[in-house]
Amino acid sequence: MSINRVVLIGRLARDPELRQTNTGMQVVDFTLAVDKRRGKRDEEQEPNWFRISAFGQTADYVSQYLSKGRLVAVDGRLEHRKYQDRDGNNREAISIIADNVQGLDRPREEGDMGGGNGGGRATPARTSGASRGPAPSEDDFDPFEDD
Repeated sequence: MSINRVVLIGRLARDPELRQTNTGMQVVDFTLAVDKRRGKRDEEQEPNWFRISAFGQTADYVSQYLSKGRLVAVDGRLEHRKYQDRDGNNREAISIIADNVQGLDRPREEGDMGGGNGGGRATPARTSGASRGPAPSEDDFDPFEDD
């Protein structure tokens, strides 16, 4: 038996990028900054950066309601892939395929003191419809396929 689950809470490092696969499925890519837990709480924390992809209705939710600086929870799985770069070098990458993405805060307004880029999008702090079911099976798509 094996388990492949990842649960993270962090802030979006930039606005999510929505695109479609060759089969027409919506996919959104974003980077999540998650603070490392080292030393004393008073010390400045350097984040870990995670590449995350979400598909289908979860991708729609992320692209419509979340933006740079938003605090989110991600529930998903790790995915390892091997590929060759443009120069023919063998490369490996690990990313997260999100099954659920949940907004945990309210978007900041342009004039707020927080200085975040909420984009003026109005959405509840918690959206009950964020869980849209599991990502499609690996047989249905290639999440790293170039358009």
